[in-house]
Amino acid sequence: MLNIEGLEQLDPQAPVVMLNLMRFHVRSRDGDGSGWDAYLRYSAITVPMIKARGGTLLWTGEAKAIALGPHAGNEWDFVALVSYPTVAAFLDMMTSEAYETEADPQRLNACAEHVIIATSEAYSKFKTK
Repeated sequence: MLNIEGLEQLDPQAPVVMLNLMRFHVRSRDGDGSGWDAYLRYSAITVPMIKARGGTLLWTGEAKAIALGPHAGNEWDFVALVSYPTVAAFLDMMTSEAYETEADPQRLNACAEHVIIATSEAYSKFKTK
């Protein structure tokens, strides 16, 4: 469930990087391949939506092992960092009819659990200035 109330507490014009943590279904909920297959379908739909709002996919990778912290509840399959120019851009995408009708069904087919954490930058090695 999208935490619109929490996101509206943030500066709507501030840039944001969303940390995505995903655990996939073994089989896609719609029966069309694996959870990973459904995630690839979801990504094919959402990446153009992200780019259309000035965002970019910064990094993705497999979650391999818990290095520090509780193991219970932290068994993730995949991680993605997605940058948006503003919180408003993220909300615009997530609340769009296209996301709701085209992307979200594939996300639900793919993910047994999907957590998105809004972050604000404290330091970045990616800075070019």
